[in-house]
Amino acid sequence: MGTENELDVEGQTEPPIRGLTRSASVSSSIPPSGSPTLAGTIVDSITDDPASGPVPSLNPESAHVLPVPAVCALLSTDLENGLATVEAASRLQHHGANKVEGAKGLSLWTILLRQVSNSLTLVLLITTVLSFAINDYIEGGVIIAVILFNIIVGFFQDYRAEKTIQALYALSAPTCKALRAGKVETIRAEDLVPGDIVRLGVGDVVPADLRLAHSINLSTDEALLTGESVPVSKHAEIILKARDVPLGDRTNMVYSASTITRGRGTGIVVATGMSTEVGKIAELLRSGRRGATDTQDQKGLRRLVSRVQNGFRVVLGLDGTPLQVSLSKFALLLFALAITLAVIVFSVSRWRVTNEVLIYGICVAVAVIPESLIAVLTIATALGTRAMARGNVIIRRLAALEAVGGVTNICSDKTGTLTQGKMVAKRVWLADGTEVSVQGTTHPFHPASGTVRVNDTEFQFPATDSVEPNFDEKKTSPLLRDFLETIALCNNAGVTSSPNASSTTGEASTSYTAMGEPTEIALQVFAMRFGLGKPALLASGAHRLLSEFPFDSSCKRMTVVYADGDNGAHAHAKGALEALLPLMDLDDDQKVHIVAKAESLAAEGLRVLCVARKPVEAATYAPDSTKAASLAIESDAAKMPLRATAESRLTFVGLAGLYDPPRVESAAAIRKCRDAGITVHMLTGDHVKTATAIATEIGILAPSGDGSNGGSHTIMVASEFDTLSDAQIDAMQNLPLVLARCSPTTKVRMVEAMHRRKAFCVMTGDGVNDSPALKKSDVGIAMGLNGSDVAKEAADMVLTDDNFASIVTAIEEGRRLFDNIQKFLLHLLVSNIAQVILLLIGLAFKDPNGVSVFPLSPLEILWANLVTSSFLALGLGLEDAQPDVMQRPPHDLSVGIFTKELIIDKFIYGAAMGALCLAAFSSVAYSVPDGLGLGCNEEFHASCTVSFRARATTFATLTFLLLITAWEAKHFTRSLFAMHPEKYSGPLSVFRTVWQNRFLFGAVSAGFVIAFPVIYLPVVNRIVFKHDAISWEWGVVMGCTVVYTAIVEAWKAVKRRFGLGARVLVGGEV
Repeated sequence: MGTENELDVEGQTEPPIRGLTRSASVSSSIPPSGSPTLAGTIVDSITDDPASGPVPSLNPESAHVLPVPAVCALLSTDLENGLATVEAASRLQHHGANKVEGAKGLSLWTILLRQVSNSLTLVLLITTVLSFAINDYIEGGVIIAVILFNIIVGFFQDYRAEKTIQALYALSAPTCKALRAGKVETIRAEDLVPGDIVRLGVGDVVPADLRLAHSINLSTDEALLTGESVPVSKHAEIILKARDVPLGDRTNMVYSASTITRGRGTGIVVATGMSTEVGKIAELLRSGRRGATDTQDQKGLRRLVSRVQNGFRVVLGLDGTPLQVSLSKFALLLFALAITLAVIVFSVSRWRVTNEVLIYGICVAVAVIPESLIAVLTIATALGTRAMARGNVIIRRLAALEAVGGVTNICSDKTGTLTQGKMVAKRVWLADGTEVSVQGTTHPFHPASGTVRVNDTEFQFPATDSVEPNFDEKKTSPLLRDFLETIALCNNAGVTSSPNASSTTGEASTSYTAMGEPTEIALQVFAMRFGLGKPALLASGAHRLLSEFPFDSSCKRMTVVYADGDNGAHAHAKGALEALLPLMDLDDDQKVHIVAKAESLAAEGLRVLCVARKPVEAATYAPDSTKAASLAIESDAAKMPLRATAESRLTFVGLAGLYDPPRVESAAAIRKCRDAGITVHMLTGDHVKTATAIATEIGILAPSGDGSNGGSHTIMVASEFDTLSDAQIDAMQNLPLVLARCSPTTKVRMVEAMHRRKAFCVMTGDGVNDSPALKKSDVGIAMGLNGSDVAKEAADMVLTDDNFASIVTAIEEGRRLFDNIQKFLLHLLVSNIAQVILLLIGLAFKDPNGVSVFPLSPLEILWANLVTSSFLALGLGLEDAQPDVMQRPPHDLSVGIFTKELIIDKFIYGAAMGALCLAAFSSVAYSVPDGLGLGCNEEFHASCTVSFRARATTFATLTFLLLITAWEAKHFTRSLFAMHPEKYSGPLSVFRTVWQNRFLFGAVSAGFVIAFPVIYLPVVNRIVFKHDAISWEWGVVMGCTVVYTAIVEAWKAVKRRFGLGARVLVGGEV
């Protein structure tokens, strides 16, 4: 591999999760360099210019199965000298710049079109045209204002959501060190070409996809690309046998956008720009959301027809969230109904369509359209975003807020979302059989967080802020002190404390921060729990560093030698079990027993670390004689004798099992999802055993053996899932609950499989690798703290605390919004149905000339729909969540917002309201023999007194009944007089019920008060509203109000008695 003259980079061990097993897909032997054409290798000879000759290349997917000489041969490059300058320029011209292409251009007009691409808006536009056609400029102007309000709010909400691809630019490394013509040059990363030789060091961002040629103690952070929770050790000498090895397991490759966390290395560029793994993700994002590429494989007329069909679906709003689709279909239905009603009016007049008949027909048609629905929906969802922000969820698209309430499945990442994203030493097993366990850790860096049990005894924490050791061997095991000293001294991590100004006592009095490798931090914190952290040991003066042999990827262990005062010195070692076990003074039976215990810990999903030590002669490792070893500046040959001596015939001390602990809230959140009928899936880049252990601990998987996990495919590795066809996936009884070693395409296929099952899914993620699935899912949720910019821009929601529990909060808020949308839909539609009944039957009210007299004037209809009903509906949109909101299954997506209960209720209440309004008009119109008068639809004159008073009575009745409906709609089954028995009881509980929602109470009060000036102001009543002041008619209004309340309460009682539409809580309470 050549000779390295630079300093060795100190690093820490990253032991495998398995015990001594070795992947069958990895070979440590390098095939002969004379056979570069291996299976899976693709060699292209492309000539753009005959003078330039063929451009060497290979399939990047094959690089990890080839030895370094073969890669060099295929790319015609030299490890010692790199590419010639002329050759690099030629390849740059052929391959293009090493940068990710931006998204397809998106104009502001496209975003604007989205806001009007729903049927309800189109129907309102048609209504506006009709209003202007009959010279009703007030109604037309108000509807235009409603439409503009909705467009403005939606436009600014969606604008930033379409900037997804641009965030990928930030991931590109601006410069890098490349070997060109025998010299190391700092060049722009975008000038790299396949075949370039790149030098990597700690902190560097990998500028392209590289096949490693040399590596010394190299590790990379690939969390944003693969989801791997800890840095991955890289080994240039390893050659993989299988081409389809997941990205996270390709240990001889480093990928663009990952970061070097330890060591150094040299790599050969095998892919640049859009050919890199990040570029492939960008290409997936460029293809857009689900359905964007459905017509790609079609040709000719069929493709044109498909595009036209898709265009109509978009314009009519039939491609979106369930609520958007339901409301668009509903609007089309209303439009058809409006036309039907107009036809009925014209037919009654025997198609003698005079100006009066035309106006009346349009009024009847307009009455069926809930003009304020779109505005109320927009305002309610916008206000819902404030509530979500308080729950640590930022809404990037308003439609996602209601969509998340219908979720049936959640696909969640593990690291940092379900878990804390930090390593903790969970289990320790010592050579004498002592077992130590740590549970309930909420702050991984805090030594006093959680509980520690030594065998069956709970250990009492020492004063962790003190540097003095506080360890009693009589209460534990003598070997435990040796274990703690070794993991504390053979450790380069630092854990420091600082006073917390917010309190002065208890656990919260001190906050802890840590620097170093995650595994070493976990071990240092574990030692500090017993008061034997490295600072405490060194402060006593009894320990002095003599020599250190850092971790190296070739030996997978680290050893230090410390003088122990007058007691000589000890060598302390830790590392992978397979690296230390051959060096221990143990017989075969003892080794078998240790291996079995290590496999047992690994089966729990723990990363197993071996700890050993032995006494040594201090003089052998005195600094003056081992300067080369301690400073690590001479060759490996010079250091090997001392290291071999220190690491020979070691005494086994124990095993440590480390893991990334779940968040405290995760288990409760998973349980809440299960009660709500939501299935949670874990899709992670981690090892399958780690994923299984965490999934079992937090409740995604049931404890093994109870048979409740649902089939043999509950836990799968992504490589196995990816080999299945869509038909095979669809044939599964249930989709996997745990998918390990996931790639971006795996997550996308999982989402597509859910869509084929008619599931409505949420996808969470933080990395670049999650972006395509976030874009493809029904609702994408990104992490705000540790998420990449690409993931945030691709998502519909962003969690500001990266906490899975916040997703449950979002779902609860979404369900609350869904319930409230049903409530204000009920209110608005009851009003519309009542008006349609009133106006249609009102055709029978005719003046002496046979001309129908309007029971309501056009402006009264508009006032009821846009003023009275709008604020009442908005108040219903602000209702608190029902007690059982997370104790019932998700609503049926095939039914949508218009459930059977909602439809029946709106017709019963609407019919009752319409009938009572007719009764109110009739009781006044025919109470005197004067008749309805002539021309009373246009203006007031002496003969119109009865008509105008009857119209005012009907308007007042409609207004008061709408006010009562607003309070009754707070719950579909419970009585207004006993709506919250768990909170309020007694005859006065109704007042507490109506006072609970202050906005709704204010809207009802305002609606009641404002009805009087509308009726009594002289100019306003006769000229604007076409009605007149009333007196004794108030008795009719109050009588209709009492009767309507009785009808509603009676129907609710029937529903409670026969269980019609009742929602049963977990405990069975209705």
